[in-house]
Amino acid sequence: MEFLWFHYLIGAVLLIASVLIVILVMLQQSQQQGLSGAIAGGTDSFFDKNKGRTKEAQLAKFTKVLAIVFFVATLAAVLVFALVK
Repeated sequence: MEFLWFHYLIGAVLLIASVLIVILVMLQQSQQQGLSGAIAGGTDSFFDKNKGRTKEAQLAKFTKVLAIVFFVATLAAVLVFALVK
């Protein structure tokens, strides 16, 4: 089987996306409040009210975008490798 240029392109996209997803997930803070938060019901803070503008929210959005890119690249790889034989 001959490797074409798009095999390398899809492989590079998958590799870069997977490494970036791992890094971004590790950078994000845990969402656990612990047992006291579950019993007391948690508290609202300034960051909870402006959640879309925080650095944490931006990391979460970028992680979701990279996950979509990874999923689409995986589907493209399956289709391309299945069709090109």
